[in-house]
Amino acid sequence: MSQDKLVDYPGVTEAAAPPPPLSRRLRDPRTIISIVLPVVLVVLIAVTAGDIDFATLTQSIANANPFLLILALLIYYLGFPLRGLRWELLLRGAGTSVRLRDATEIIFISWLVNCLVPAKLGDVYRAWLLRANFVVSLSRTFGTVFIERIFDLFAIVLLGLAAGFWSFRSGMSPEVQLVFGIGLAIIVALALGLFLIRNFGGRMIRRLPLPDKVAEFYDRFEEGVFSIEARRLPVLTIITALIWATEAVRLYLVILALGFPLNLGISGAFFVALIASLLTAVPFTPAGLGLVELGVAGILIGLYNAPGNDATAIVLVDRAISVLSIILFGSIAYILSSKTKLGPRLPAETEAATSQAS
Repeated sequence: MSQDKLVDYPGVTEAAAPPPPLSRRLRDPRTIISIVLPVVLVVLIAVTAGDIDFATLTQSIANANPFLLILALLIYYLGFPLRGLRWELLLRGAGTSVRLRDATEIIFISWLVNCLVPAKLGDVYRAWLLRANFVVSLSRTFGTVFIERIFDLFAIVLLGLAAGFWSFRSGMSPEVQLVFGIGLAIIVALALGLFLIRNFGGRMIRRLPLPDKVAEFYDRFEEGVFSIEARRLPVLTIITALIWATEAVRLYLVILALGFPLNLGISGAFFVALIASLLTAVPFTPAGLGLVELGVAGILIGLYNAPGNDATAIVLVDRAISVLSIILFGSIAYILSSKTKLGPRLPAETEAATSQAS
């Protein structure tokens, strides 16, 4: 396989070559543009249209309650072992036994990648890390990551709609109604997509002029997607709800720490935080850089009547916890983790065992 193809993180075969080092990916011009361009655009919009007083903004952030900010950070990081537990259960259903610590560590490192490079490549890196450190099927692992993302999207939309309904129960503006309409459309699209994959995916793949290996890969991918045991579905649902509750509580504590008199409440924090999480799913920039900042600030200003300075301070502090801290602590984990320090390829007998596991 050529070096050019490695840079694109193909990861479409069971014997996929390792992704390039993160340092090389960060030097890629496409990655640099995806980071610099949205930052420049956000700054330009803030300066020209946001009417931001930077002295007041800086003072507001400096006066934030440090205890509440630390609490927000701790609650946010509580979401990672929860994510690890959920992935562990999904992998177990797909026939792979992984410790909670290992699943959590791999997920955390993959979030670092998602914060630094676009296109959600951290999810690809996560599947490859598991494949590289354990005897597992890469395609089934992709299936578990895929269904995990579907769980997240369902949870984000359903919890967001419920929180929005409660937050705006006295009356919904056309903007809120539009958000609700988009949310319902996402739910319908997800349900339809799962139905088509379940009932027609394999047959459609086999009718296309594709190599047999692609069909085999898809079969194992589908096994990973639909490997959830019915008895575990309620537990997975509860864990997913708790994961996204950590996102909302983090934002709520940030607002309390800054001391702004916003009529937001915990339901409003759920609504705003979950919309922000939905925007991070757009794979054009790392961690939704640019989209999330503009989206959250726009919602706070347009729907909750927050002053521009207050909305900007909330966005900056919240993103410092949810993105910058991941870059800091994730880089340390990436350097120290034995899972990212891969030696020579597995010996022949282990390769044979891997083929059987596939």
